[in-house]
Amino acid sequence: MRLPIAAILALWPALAQAHFGLILPDDPMITQEEGREVALTFGFVHPFEQFGMEMAPPVRVIARTPGATDDITDTLSPRPVLGERGFRTDFRLTRPGTYVFAMEPQPYWEPGEDKYILHYSKTYISAFDGDSGWQEPLGLKTEIQPLTRPFGLWAGNIFQGRVLRDGAPVPLAEVEVEHYNLEDRKAPAEVMITQTI
Repeated sequence: MRLPIAAILALWPALAQAHFGLILPDDPMITQEEGREVALTFGFVHPFEQFGMEMAPPVRVIARTPGATDDITDTLSPRPVLGERGFRTDFRLTRPGTYVFAMEPQPYWEPGEDKYILHYSKTYISAFDGDSGWQEPLGLKTEIQPLTRPFGLWAGNIFQGRVLRDGAPVPLAEVEVEHYNLEDRKAPAEVMITQTI
C-alpha cells in the first residue's frame, strides 16, 4: 500500500491550513511493463482538503536522471490542478535507477505571515526496479535529504530525512506533513490535518 504524502519545510510558524508546492507523478515506481514515460503534475494545493490554489509558472524544474541533471522547465504545459492553474510534463525514462524531480517556484506573499514564502518541492521515482542514487542532495537552497529510501515504503514504515539549507543541516527544523487525501477522509480535529515534525 502506498500513501502519497506532501511535505514542506516550515522554518516559520505553522498555519492551520498549510499549502504545499506539489510534484505528483502518475506512478512513483515504474516497471518495464508500464512503459518508459511518467506524467508529472505540478501544483499549489492544500493536500488533505483537496483544495487547489493558482500557481505561477515555476522559476525552474530540474530532473536528475541516472547520469545527468537537466533543466526541464520549458517542457511544462498548463494543466488545472484541483480546479486551479498548475502544470504538467511527460518525462521519458531511459534507464534503471532513481529519477529525482525538483521545482523552485515563484515566491508568493503570505499575508498571515507578513512575508514572501518559497515552497521548494522534490519527488523521487524508481524506474525499472532501480533504487540507486536517492541519497544525494540536489543542491537546492532548502531541501530534505532522505536517510530512508523515499519510495517502496509500506503503510507503517518510517521515513527519515535531514533538512538542509545551503547544503548544511538545519538543527531542530520544523517540517509539516500532510496526506494527499484521495479517499475523502475527514479529520476529527483541525490540528490533525497538518502533522508537524
